[in-house]
Amino acid sequence: MSMELPGLRIWMVFYLLSFVVLLWAAFLSAQGVMLWVSLLLVIIVVGINFVTVYNQVKLHASRTEFQRKLTEGFERGPKQ
Repeated sequence: MSMELPGLRIWMVFYLLSFVVLLWAAFLSAQGVMLWVSLLLVIIVVGINFVTVYNQVKLHASRTEFQRKLTEGFERGPKQ
């Protein structure tokens, strides 16, 4: 089961921005200032990533189901 992800550049930018936010949160917590901000940033980034991946998995499953229903009665090749 392979998952095709259109717009790979968008995914790269999304995860690079997520990584930058997590690094900034780590920097803030290492400095000992604004611990609640760094914790909030981590929770927001992890939550957004989870929701995004979950929606992509649901979208892929619905497309697969739609394609299965669409080709349900389709027969390939000539009958013998």
